[in-house]
Amino acid sequence: MEDNTKLATMEDTVEYHLFLIPDELRDPEKHKEILQKYIERIMTQFAPMLAPYIWQNQPFNLRYKPGKGNVPAHMFGVTKFGDNIEDEWFIVYIVKQITKEFPELVARIEDNDGEFLLIEAADFLPKWLDPDNSANRVFFQRGELCLIPAPRKPGTMSWLPTTPPTVPQALNIISTHPEEILASESIRAAVNRRIRGYPEKIQASLHRAHCFLPASIVALLKQHPRLVAAGVQAFYLRDPIDLRACRVFKTFLPETRIMTSVTFTKCLYAQLVQQRFVPDRRSGYKMPPPSHPQYRAHELGMKLAHGFEILCSKCSPHFSESKKSFMTTSPLWAGFLESLKKNDYFKGLIEGSAQYQARLEMAKNYFQLSVNRPESCLAMSPGEEILTLLQTMPFDIEELKKEEANLPPEDDDQWLDLSPDQLDQLLQEVAGKKEAEPTSKKEEQNYDLNQVSESMKAFISKVSTHKGAELPREPSEAPITFDADSFLNYFDKILGPSPHESDSDDLDEEDFECLDSDDDLDLKTEAAGEEASVKGTLNNLKSYMAQMDRELAYTSIGKSFTTQKQMNLYPRLPIIIRMRKILVQEDLL
Repeated sequence: MEDNTKLATMEDTVEYHLFLIPDELRDPEKHKEILQKYIERIMTQFAPMLAPYIWQNQPFNLRYKPGKGNVPAHMFGVTKFGDNIEDEWFIVYIVKQITKEFPELVARIEDNDGEFLLIEAADFLPKWLDPDNSANRVFFQRGELCLIPAPRKPGTMSWLPTTPPTVPQALNIISTHPEEILASESIRAAVNRRIRGYPEKIQASLHRAHCFLPASIVALLKQHPRLVAAGVQAFYLRDPIDLRACRVFKTFLPETRIMTSVTFTKCLYAQLVQQRFVPDRRSGYKMPPPSHPQYRAHELGMKLAHGFEILCSKCSPHFSESKKSFMTTSPLWAGFLESLKKNDYFKGLIEGSAQYQARLEMAKNYFQLSVNRPESCLAMSPGEEILTLLQTMPFDIEELKKEEANLPPEDDDQWLDLSPDQLDQLLQEVAGKKEAEPTSKKEEQNYDLNQVSESMKAFISKVSTHKGAELPREPSEAPITFDADSFLNYFDKILGPSPHESDSDDLDEEDFECLDSDDDLDLKTEAAGEEASVKGTLNNLKSYMAQMDRELAYTSIGKSFTTQKQMNLYPRLPIIIRMRKILVQEDLL
């Protein structure tokens, strides 16, 4: 993290930094040891929430990051949340809670959009704040959102820099002026509203469904439920080359399939269920007719099996043995396990029981991914991990088949179908409105679907900031200006050449004679009644203007106006009359 640059550069990625305050000069090695102990304490204390969580792509993690430039050594983590935006907001909740449990820590969090917390609170930000001056101003401290202000006038607050603060300056300000930098109530409320409901909200984001799967996948998911995300992603992002491995299955044979219950996140379930896919006939995954009561379970299982087969097909037959050792050996594991026991991670379960072993496996998996995370060059791919587990994890197919009769019921997936009323309600909740404005049927019928589609494309192509999204302007919302000359010249081109313009401001008889000529309006082709109407209107206009001239002649009102060159509309009257005729024919008048 540089002083005034964005933290996250990868798409759909969130980065988080935890600093120790006050930012004192310490021996680098001692400081590293202190931060690593904090990492162990944090990951242990939050293990009950983090260990069972199913991440879309990458889990929450922390590691030591040495100081560089003006940025001191600190704890750092990065998570690619992919299509599941809820993973990002869960991390916001975790980071907020970390600063609440450890008051001496200050947290900073950004994603590839920049200060997404400010974007969430865009309606309540002070006017002086914009993307150019927002760097290193937003932090969490003691569980509250802080916003380092800018001085209204240079020198009024000596402790505030006139430019965006550096990280050391920001840490010093937070340490010495914690009350003055607290974000406004409305800004904090906007962010808190987005993370409201955690940690209970985690269970609400899950969906349990029956799947007809090969027994080896059933055993894998029983001990490592998070692997379902890798399987779904592999199927969801498949390409023709990936599907070559699924013509004939080598790892997950269809003959071993049994019925089981699988826990997805709602995002993963939607990705899997919404895709249409017909398996290769050579694969052996034959599907029952759509009317079959268990068709959905067969379809989900078939898709998930394809995902797992794709993952394993991408592995080298002899991948490095050094990678396997990371699963079982680490000098930190014993201390981590003891810390879990002290924090009541096992909930009083009897050691050696099935439930205890399940939580232990979950803890091992969590430790490997989040605490003892190896460097990227040595990290195991999901396929390598699956193959390793299959070699070391014994399972009994007959025992798994016995569990088929006692499967828990599936969750209702009606949430996939969103009614217009539900959509309106969601939009109102996001916008913070209690009641929607009534829309008439006539207005609904006037919607141009093509225009809506183009507007949506224009909208999503914009880059949002904490000022909010820039909405594409509708034609009807453009500033209204009217230029009479341009307007009439436009109709000159459409309706034909205009007659000879007179320099006189008066209406002479010859001005009206030109209205009767064939060259101007071709009024001879009009009905006699319409000719009389037009001439009568013009005669009335002439008499009104003459009367106005007589009344104003005895006043000095003309001297009160600034003389400007006026446009003579009278030679344009033939054009105006022809316009009127067209509008009448089109039934617009």
